Amino acid sequence: MEIKVHSGKLEKCKNRAIFSYTFSEDRKLPSEIAELDKILDGYISKFRKDQKFKGEEGSELIVPTFGKLPSEYVILIGVGSKKKADVDTVRRAGANTVRLAKKLKIDKFLANVESLVATKESQDKLAQAITEGIILGNYSFDKYLSKKDKFKIKEAHIRVKRKFKAASEKSVKTGKILAEAQNFTRDLVNEPGNVINPEKLAEIAEELAKEYGFEVKIYDVDEIEKMGMGAYLAVAKGSANPPKFIHLTYNPKKSKKEIALVGKGLTFDSGGLNIKPGEHMRWMKMDKSGACAVLGTFKALGQLKPDVTVHGIIAAAENMPDGKAYRPDDILIAKNGVSIEVGNTDAEGRLTLADALCYASELKPDAIIDMATLTGACVVALGEYTAGLMGNDQKFLNEILETSNETGEWMWQLPFNDMLRQDIKAPSADVYNIGQSRYGGAITAGLFLEKFVDPDIPWAHIDIAGPAHTTKGWYYHPKGGTGFPVRTIVNLLMKK
Repeated sequence: MEIKVHSGKLEKCKNRAIFSYTFSEDRKLPSEIAELDKILDGYISKFRKDQKFKGEEGSELIVPTFGKLPSEYVILIGVGSKKKADVDTVRRAGANTVRLAKKLKIDKFLANVESLVATKESQDKLAQAITEGIILGNYSFDKYLSKKDKFKIKEAHIRVKRKFKAASEKSVKTGKILAEAQNFTRDLVNEPGNVINPEKLAEIAEELAKEYGFEVKIYDVDEIEKMGMGAYLAVAKGSANPPKFIHLTYNPKKSKKEIALVGKGLTFDSGGLNIKPGEHMRWMKMDKSGACAVLGTFKALGQLKPDVTVHGIIAAAENMPDGKAYRPDDILIAKNGVSIEVGNTDAEGRLTLADALCYASELKPDAIIDMATLTGACVVALGEYTAGLMGNDQKFLNEILETSNETGEWMWQLPFNDMLRQDIKAPSADVYNIGQSRYGGAITAGLFLEKFVDPDIPWAHIDIAGPAHTTKGWYYHPKGGTGFPVRTIVNLLMKK
């Protein structure tokens, strides 16, 4: 889809539809829509009254122009209360716009961002947000469907005031890069385990490196063993598909900071010998979501080119239950020498992350962020739409929370405490890979990871088990992988 910025008069718009936006407090039509209403002999006002359109979020009012305008329709989209409106309201409006355009088979439309100025954001920021919403809302994963929807939206025009046009063209380009990187991540998450295994994930990293000029190192089993990654290797050895340890590096000419991103890369998780019941094994192709988010972040970095060095680290593996699989009660030695007693083989992600975090710490970056579909406990605590945030540096966590509020990728901090640290003490090793009680499972998983991070390095753990994948769809996320939290991470890096 091509996206352009415009600042011309609505009555001269030659798109097939004009979309404008209405708040629930608005009793009168915006001035520009009122002008169109006059041209249409008051039909917008009449339709609005007859259909009792009040501007609730997601509501719509479709008015044919009867040949009196170059556009076929004027469409009002409700965005809810002005008091609650923010940048994410605009993203959601973009998604609602593109969904309706697809439903009506409108292949070229204009989105009137100027009608959203009550959000108190500059029009260039609004233009970026609506661009993100349009691209994210337009996403579908139809690669394997024999019958695909042949209808495609060709153009979306974002309308702002003339004085904001130059800034908006730049912000729309940024929004397009961010949203497309998130869609790229969604594609990877949605690919099944028989398509993306550890080797294929490594190939994708190499393709990104070739396209954007990143450094890349791929380590095989022998090299992983030489590095002393006993926890990671234990998880991987039950699968016929060998592990691949991936290290991507983005190196700008002028670097202000150095950040390491670690993504959980379980291309499929059966639970191992503690095998999952069928209903919980379904959708375990999504257990690579953290790794996919790292790769999606790098796709954006290659185009936006911020002044920060970024390492992307993925310990890719499958957790399978064959005769070589690791067992409950096994004791494993991680890269930093910490011994781990296995309480459950389905708590495997933290074992792969343990060695990946040791590796990241040895790079001595200014900060480390790991992203992982780590615990069902986090979904129980926070629901399906919010990630759990934990770590060792409050200032750094606050930066992430602030950024996630801007991107609409919700996060909530969960507290570390010494009582829960006691819960992962093991009788025969330094640490258990599960808590000894069922309570606080998301936090005990975070506290386990803490054992493998240099305490002098600011570190954040993002448990994305809830929002990484959706079976229902919500806001601008269709069913499947969501690409969470690519936009948050990229925006955070852009601020460094």
